[in-house]
Amino acid sequence: MDASPKIFEAGDLRLQCGVVLEDAKLAYQTYGTLNKSGNNAIVHPTWYGGRHSDVEWLIGPGRPLDTNRFFIVVPNLFGNGLSTSPSNMPKKRASEKFPRISLYDNVVCQHKLITEVLNVKHIRLVMGWSMAAMQTFQWGCLFPNLIDNLAPSCGAARCSPHNSAMLDGLRAALTADSAFDGNLFKTSPTRGVQAMAKVYASWGTGQAFFQEEAYKDIGFASAEDYVVGFWENFLKSHHPNDLLSMIDTWNHGDISANPKFRNNFEGALKAISARTVVLSAKTDLYFPPEDSEYEVTHIPNSEIRLFHSNFGHLAAGWLNPTDVELHERTIRELLEL
Repeated sequence: MDASPKIFEAGDLRLQCGVVLEDAKLAYQTYGTLNKSGNNAIVHPTWYGGRHSDVEWLIGPGRPLDTNRFFIVVPNLFGNGLSTSPSNMPKKRASEKFPRISLYDNVVCQHKLITEVLNVKHIRLVMGWSMAAMQTFQWGCLFPNLIDNLAPSCGAARCSPHNSAMLDGLRAALTADSAFDGNLFKTSPTRGVQAMAKVYASWGTGQAFFQEEAYKDIGFASAEDYVVGFWENFLKSHHPNDLLSMIDTWNHGDISANPKFRNNFEGALKAISARTVVLSAKTDLYFPPEDSEYEVTHIPNSEIRLFHSNFGHLAAGWLNPTDVELHERTIRELLEL
């Protein structure tokens, strides 16, 4: 598939933080063809550090996101290095502190792309993992009449205090590097990335994953090999200022923190009318099932389904065949409704 994204020139965006993001660019990719009625669309936002190409394992003829039947749109999160981010700001503004971009800012811009530029009239499914799940919930409450189904996986409708503490730890590890000037990174924070990877690895899966040496099932010889090969390499693939920007978006994630819901969290959940299947992992340390269970009690037409593996937050990805089977079966089921 073509890894190069398309670009939506979104213009000057007034963000929730009050700053105008000048000449904003939303990178995206499409797969399949929009039908004449404009009602066969699927929207799959990206997660922390994820890019549209990372979603392609689900996309293609005969795959759960079947390009013979559906028009799939994958918008890239602001801050991920493809959409407007600290790393691709014009040189004259590169030294400025990048503004906070909220879930609401992201989804409102995505909605404009999808409805006004791509001419989508109705969306069959919005889905996504982790921060993409947070955007999925945001789509569901902001535009309930546009969407048939939601499938958020290993995510939440708002960032909990415990999740926020984890993110503060990640940020502290990265910014402890001397390359951080208190505002931005001017050089590469080698030690900061190594420290952040070690913190991240302990949260990404959990105790059983390490005890049972499950990292060997995904090609790593040891725990240290896994930390470096999986987490450190992932972080190295992103500019450190982009990592900070996306942490900021995640850390302040709350689908009710906007003019429509005015911090009425339960009201935002109740506004979701789409058929919703929340996929949660029993061993997820970021977004535990208890949070998902609370959300489901307030979303009218919803249920929770559990990943039972030891892969924790990574259960919603492509690593463990048992988790993949539940994920794909749920998507296919929703698309047949």
